[in-house]
Amino acid sequence: MILDRFLAHSRTVLPEDLLSAGEDTLVVAGLPGAGTALLAAALRAVTERCVVVVADKPSTAEAVFADLEALGVDGGTRYLPQRETLPFEDVDPHVEISSRRADAFASLLAGRTDLIVTTQRALFERSAVAAEAEFGIALTVGMGASRDELAERLVKLGFSRETAVQDLGDFVVRGGILDVFPFGHDNPLRIEFWDDEIASIRTFDLLTQRSTGQLEAVEVLPVSLNPGLVEDTEGWERRCLLELLPDSALVLQSPATEVMGAGTELWSEVSEAWGENPNDGSAAEIVMEPDAAWERLRDRSRIRIERENESTPGSVDLGLEPHPTIERDMKRLQVVLTEALDQGDEVMITCDNKGQLERLEEILQDLGGRRLAQRVTLTVGTLSGGFRIPGARPTVVLTDHEIFQRSHRLRRKRRLHGMASLESIASLREGDYVVHLEHGVGRYAGLERVTVGEETIETLKLEYADGEILRVPHYRLDAVERWSGLGSDEGDVLPPKVHKLGGKQWKTLRSKTEEAIRAMATELLDLYAHRVVREGFAFSPETRWQREMESAFLYEDTPDQRSAWEQVRDDMESPRIMDRLVCGDVGYGKTEVAVRAAFKAVQDGKQVAVLAPTTILVEQHLRTFSERLAGFPVEIVSLSRLRSASELEAAIEGLADGRVDIVIGTHRLLSPDIGFSDLGLLIIDEEQRFGVRHKERLKEFRRSVDVLTLTATPIPRTLQLALGGMRDMSLIETAPRDRMPVITHVLDWNDGILRDAMRREFDRGGIVFFVHDRIETIEVLLSRVKNLAPGARIGIAHGRLPEAELESVMSRLLDGQLDVLLSTSIIENGLDVPSANTMIVHRADRFGLAQLYQLRGRVGRSHHRAYCYLLLPDSPTPEAVQRLRILEHHTELGAGYRIALKDLEQRGAGNLL
Repeated sequence: MILDRFLAHSRTVLPEDLLSAGEDTLVVAGLPGAGTALLAAALRAVTERCVVVVADKPSTAEAVFADLEALGVDGGTRYLPQRETLPFEDVDPHVEISSRRADAFASLLAGRTDLIVTTQRALFERSAVAAEAEFGIALTVGMGASRDELAERLVKLGFSRETAVQDLGDFVVRGGILDVFPFGHDNPLRIEFWDDEIASIRTFDLLTQRSTGQLEAVEVLPVSLNPGLVEDTEGWERRCLLELLPDSALVLQSPATEVMGAGTELWSEVSEAWGENPNDGSAAEIVMEPDAAWERLRDRSRIRIERENESTPGSVDLGLEPHPTIERDMKRLQVVLTEALDQGDEVMITCDNKGQLERLEEILQDLGGRRLAQRVTLTVGTLSGGFRIPGARPTVVLTDHEIFQRSHRLRRKRRLHGMASLESIASLREGDYVVHLEHGVGRYAGLERVTVGEETIETLKLEYADGEILRVPHYRLDAVERWSGLGSDEGDVLPPKVHKLGGKQWKTLRSKTEEAIRAMATELLDLYAHRVVREGFAFSPETRWQREMESAFLYEDTPDQRSAWEQVRDDMESPRIMDRLVCGDVGYGKTEVAVRAAFKAVQDGKQVAVLAPTTILVEQHLRTFSERLAGFPVEIVSLSRLRSASELEAAIEGLADGRVDIVIGTHRLLSPDIGFSDLGLLIIDEEQRFGVRHKERLKEFRRSVDVLTLTATPIPRTLQLALGGMRDMSLIETAPRDRMPVITHVLDWNDGILRDAMRREFDRGGIVFFVHDRIETIEVLLSRVKNLAPGARIGIAHGRLPEAELESVMSRLLDGQLDVLLSTSIIENGLDVPSANTMIVHRADRFGLAQLYQLRGRVGRSHHRAYCYLLLPDSPTPEAVQRLRILEHHTELGAGYRIALKDLEQRGAGNLL
């Protein structure tokens, strides 16, 4: 509906002889909201030409592409991302990026696309491409094909041969079956052969392994466009998008885009890095020469969109109007909707997901009854911004993220990363140690197909003492786990002792462990028995305000996150005193659970204390809580060294007389002079960072108020309490949409590698975290960082920095005004900067395992591939190497819980066992 209305309107305002001459450039006045996507779709329809939208950076291009999808533009639209690796690096970008590039090139060559969204850098980056007939592998049921030859072709196209298909780009060969996960399919494919003929092609579910549908034909596109394919594959050559576009193509430049400037800069980067003469042709294999690029660009029609507040004489005004602002004011929303409907406008509100739609529907019912709710159209979509289309049938489009004043988040298709219940099994390598529930520790020896009767099943082959073999069928994998200690290939000096099948040793060990767990300390039993017997405060059921606040959440709840919040909510509404541990990996949404719990407590007149270990985390929480609860009558203050003496005094007085609802602070909150009027909820973030004296004070709180503890890597004692049932625990194990593992490297200091890593991050508009272990020598490191990144905007953060200076640096970081943050481990907890996706840790041997894991969690908090470089001195200790090997090995999503188990094994469980 939106697109149809704009098409009808645009035909009345766009020039009739739109860019008939190739050298003409049409300037369009700035467009609000999703206007760039609307214009691109309109140009394609009006001119019937191929349209290429060129954006200044990846985030802009992704937003335009997402708008096109949300507007319902047909399947002829493709997104060509830039490589996100340095153009001269001999390494493939992430498989999702390579696959999208291959899909865009193949679709263009085959005539399947006439609307492409890309960036100014991607326009010039050359990749190995082929004629359409040779680009991918076309497979149909009944065609002659060799399973082994198909496997060889998949390897050449960038696919990885694995033991189990878990993600895009994987394939597996088993007997007469080949499983493969190509781009463009929500589920992987199972290709069954009968001799040298394809008997069937089916899709299957990653979790259940069951077939979900039959296909007659598929095309498997490359997941790598490595230039090496040019030498290895006949008919391939290096080309860029600008060279492949038809002569009639129309280039649409989004605001702030300087196409030729970006092309010249990219050419200079490649030439400088290779130390070559720009004219000798080597750089031209990777990027297009500026002169040749300008010739091709000049011969194509171009349209340039101005910035929204700019104006050029003669520019075309499409008449799109900004919509009225709401600013989280529900009464204002009611007025805006009523006025628009009364003047004959049609109103549509786009929502990020179905849950948001349902909550907004309830809010509209509360505001204006069924009449208002029925006249406003709600739809699931994720437009970057709203607007008003004038004309015969004026239409107002609002977005839920603008109504609730929260940042816009792109909506992408979710990909499953592995089988949740078999996550540790799927990553096994031959020689790894495993534990069978009934038989104890053995060694994994690979997969083996076994025939039982007339059925052939796949089994895990486990080796035990004296060469005995245990074969575990796939339907009994729940009885097998990876051994929680290190395998011999991971640097462990003393590998575990392999047990004997049917022996008594494993049963004796299990029995002793169970007895030890039962022998709890009297103090712990007394504390938790007291909590169970004593009646606490039962909070009220969910209110409309609570639903409004949850509707403003930036992201879609993951299933685990929703479950954790429901468990916390039920605990709070129960008269039993809550003591719940929410354990979730870094960036998995624990803070949102805490915000909802705090708001629930405040609505019943109770005060909330949020305890955090560092000043920076306090400031991060203050910003998060303030943004999430803006528009509600909630008084939030912080207690940290960044507050002045008068601010601290006012906050303490406010806590005592009840004027303050939520206080966020460091261990200062536990001081004897801090008194509360009516404390109802204590939220503790990363309890392991507090000392023994602080924990004694926390025990006093636990006897009388609800306590919610958040952690990514619980300390051994806390973890054992939860595992033993002494504390309630909620696990958030589902990765947020599009989250990718952080690639981790352990290496010596290397100027070339570090310079390239930083340049890669700068090229995609990101931020680099550079972590140092000593305040005293951080200035020395600053000069080395400046040499690695000349001209970069560098900020310094550490615990001894003056309050005003630290606050200024963090504000610049969060506002995107820094390229590099050089800091101590002060950024370890809670810092959330999605644009930061490269971390370098100097002297990583001086950091603990959980500390390194927390640090690494500061990057990779968006859909971009993230990198972590752990730098070692010349002679590190064996213990340090062992810690770093654990971290390098466990890069999979949700590894925090397993790292905590390793920490438990290495450090012991204190006085619990």
